[in-house]
This record gives sequence, C-alpha cells and structure tokens, in this order.
Amino acid sequence: MTAMENLGSLWNSIQAWLFPMLEDELGELDEKHREFIAVCEFCSPRAYLESYRWVGNGCPPASRLALCKAFIAKAVWDFPTTRDLIDAVRHRPTLRRLCGWETLKKVPSESTFSRVFAAFAEDKLPQRIQEAMLKKQYGDKIAGHISRDGTAIHGREKAAKKTPKVITQPDQEAEPTRLQLQLQRSLDENLADLPGDCDWGTKKDSKGKKQTWRGFKLHLDAIDGDIPISWLVTSASTHDSQAAIPLAQMSADRVTSLYDLADAAYDAKEIRQMSKRLGHVALIDHNPRRGEKRQFTCKRRRKSAAHVGSV
Repeated sequence: MTAMENLGSLWNSIQAWLFPMLEDELGELDEKHREFIAVCEFCSPRAYLESYRWVGNGCPPASRLALCKAFIAKAVWDFPTTRDLIDAVRHRPTLRRLCGWETLKKVPSESTFSRVFAAFAEDKLPQRIQEAMLKKQYGDKIAGHISRDGTAIHGREKAAKKTPKVITQPDQEAEPTRLQLQLQRSLDENLADLPGDCDWGTKKDSKGKKQTWRGFKLHLDAIDGDIPISWLVTSASTHDSQAAIPLAQMSADRVTSLYDLADAAYDAKEIRQMSKRLGHVALIDHNPRRGEKRQFTCKRRRKSAAHVGSV
C-alpha cells in the first residue's frame, strides 16, 4: 500500500468511526473541531512524548499530551496568544475535552503552558513531528519543485543591540562569507551560526515597496501544493539568502525534488552550487546588482526529421 493510500485509509477511518464516536460523547462537532481532530490523528503526538513521561519523582506533571494538543488547537483556531488559547480551552468544554482535560480544574496555569511550550521548542518537538510525517507520506515520491522564500514574523520583544561589523583593512585577507562557509559545514553547524535574536528587518513586498518590522523572519521551503517541507526562524535582519543552504540541506533529507524555485534574493553562486550538488536545477531569478537584468528564456528542443518520422 502506498503512502497516499495509507493516508486515505486513515482519513476514511476518522470519518467512519472517530467522528461519530466523539459526537456520541461530546455532541455535534463543527468544522473546526473536525479539522483539529484530523490534525491530531495525522501527526500522532503521543508517539513523540515518551521522554516527557512521569517516572514517579515528585508530583505528577500536567499532561504533556493534552498540552501538545492544545498548542495544535492554537494553530488550528489561529489564537494570537497563549492567553487567548487558555481562555478558549477554559470556556469551550468540547475543545477542552478534545485536548484531554475532563474538568476545568485539570487545565494548567498560564505559567505551565509557557514553560512546556519553551520545552517543546527547545526539544524541537514540532520539527520532529513534521519531519516524521513528511518522510512517511512523501519519502518515496518525487516532490517536483521546491519554492523557497522568507516572510516577516512580528515580535513583542525588545530589539537586541547590533554587534558592530568588523571592517577589513586593505592589506588584510578577506574572511570567508557565510555562504562560502555553509557549503563546507553540516546542517547543525549552519543552523547554529544563524542569528536568532529579535531585531529590525526590512523586506520588499511583491509590489516592490519596503516593509520594516521588529521581530523575526520565517524561512520556508514548500513543495507543489503549498506543503511546507522545511522551515527555520532567524532574526528579522537576516537576509533570505543566508538561510537558503541550510534549508536545502534540511529538505534534501526529507524529500526528493528536482527544481529549486526562488526569487532574485537567492541569486548567489554558492546557492546555485548547492542546488547542483544536490542534483537539482536552480530556477532562480537573476539579480542585476547594478547591471543588466537577465530574463528567463524558454528553450525548446527541435525534433529532428528522423524523430518526427518515427512518431
């Protein structure tokens, strides 16, 4: 059975018996509740929470499975803050019970939510769940195009102070650039080198207008169908190109793809070299850098007379 057939079988099972069983217990489920249940079933968070299991020392901790489901609910309902999530869990009995808390007293405090969220982030729990799902559903298929881009994440933290740049003297040998170093390093080394503090960033939108924000930047690889494959978060001021090689390393370990599609911000020889090393074709818009803009051209192979005659 293929990965897509397994996925279809799981979805059929959710519709055939899980939704009716839960409605018998909780009452009618709306569309958002069904979406939340489906996401929880597809990603199976229980399988990744063994390390958080209580071993009998001290008081039993708040259920990590229920908290993990609550953070999934935060994404499904798009609650802007953890406080909004907690308020929804406490005032919506169906959502609370779907997460795993039978009574209102079982819902943890805001400090517990924040502490567990930080632990999940440090352990990279969401990344591990996503990677396992991708390898299971897409590991044996060709993904086609990988589209790469970055977008703003607005933060509420105070912007960190910038470290002054070291100016190279004319008689000194120039230090290797980050892109040059990334080609020689492992994924973990490249990720550790990327800045992650809150600061100020500037980026042009699709209409060429500059946007400035305080916070962070999300760098994302997505395959055909707008399915996210790899992602990482850096400081807002990090240029899109600085995350391209780590993203390529991450994506290559998860799916098989053929083309790397990106805008002119990624037009660097090191990034093209990485695409070639992975066996990909780089479809990157040309950045003129004060020169003449080169447009994409469509080259068509002419069929030979002999080939035409044989068809």
